[in-house]
Amino acid sequence: QVQLVESGGGLVQPVGSLSLSCAASGFTLASYAIGWFRQAPGKEREGVSCISSKDGSTNYADSVKGRFTISRDNAKNTVLLQMNSLKPEDTAVYYCAAVYRAWCGSNWYGGYGYVYWGQGTQVTVSS
Repeated sequence: QVQLVESGGGLVQPVGSLSLSCAASGFTLASYAIGWFRQAPGKEREGVSCISSKDGSTNYADSVKGRFTISRDNAKNTVLLQMNSLKPEDTAVYYCAAVYRAWCGSNWYGGYGYVYWGQGTQVTVSS
């Protein structure tokens, strides 16, 4: 069974940190670029970050640049999203998704072409 499973979400205070994990089963993650997306209530889905399958190059939304770090461990079939200096506006459901290509591409944040999606994990930043 092909699936992506996110974990690591929760409640954190502003300026705190969380580490999200995206674990793949049923397919080899190494062949896919992986994106993280988020959606807050009443807002459209937003691309957060992407990591290529070719060389591990990364992309970030301006809103998270310098605070979030994406990485991958192909041996463990896992992608991580380290989130530091969290802000209340980071509150959302976070999803990981896989697209079968070497590079994220210039439009990685649009979510188009991603064939596998996880069920999401809630991140709430609040005091």
